[in-house]
Amino acid sequence: MSARAYLARARLVPVVTIDDAARAADLSCALGDAGIRCAEVTLRTPAAWDAITEMVAVADETGVDVGVGTVLSADEVTRAHAAGAHFIVSPGFDPATVARAHDLGLACLPGVATASEAMAAQRAGCDTVKVFPAGLLGGVDYIDALSAPLVDLGFVPSGGVNPTTAAGYLAHRAVPAVSGSWMVRRDDIAKGRFDTIRAASFEAAALVGLA
Repeated sequence: MSARAYLARARLVPVVTIDDAARAADLSCALGDAGIRCAEVTLRTPAAWDAITEMVAVADETGVDVGVGTVLSADEVTRAHAAGAHFIVSPGFDPATVARAHDLGLACLPGVATASEAMAAQRAGCDTVKVFPAGLLGGVDYIDALSAPLVDLGFVPSGGVNPTTAAGYLAHRAVPAVSGSWMVRRDDIAKGRFDTIRAASFEAAALVGLA
């Protein structure tokens, strides 16, 4: 399945920053209970790789595919694949990282901020890119401008996406999914507030048409 087709089914990619891997399985359960189908675990904390392992271990039970975010190198792509990740996300476009993901059969979502980067990603075989930071770049209007000449490319906004903006993004023909962290706040995860996360995830799933 192409990255764009996969993301069109997912609709929403929660961005998880986790400080304690012991919280990971409960987090995955809360997301799965709400009908959310995937999560991006960012490599921003020492606990990230262990959390990815824990979430992959319960993925069949929760129904939540695990992706690895903040991927900066081909070596990290290799490690993500070995850990059982379904996809990788990068803050920018790096040809070696994209090539390694494609070699391993992983869906790959590189970040772009310009038309030149989007074109380079498309030439490297990507059918979808992450627009980051979407809010600062101009939101839906910016994606509309980028997608006008790049009609075959999908765009996933990330950065500043929230319940107020998500539906507007998803209404755009070039946006298969949105990426955001409002339903998985770092402090809520750290303090084990999974009822809060579950409730926010149900609301987010309904907002993007998963419920």
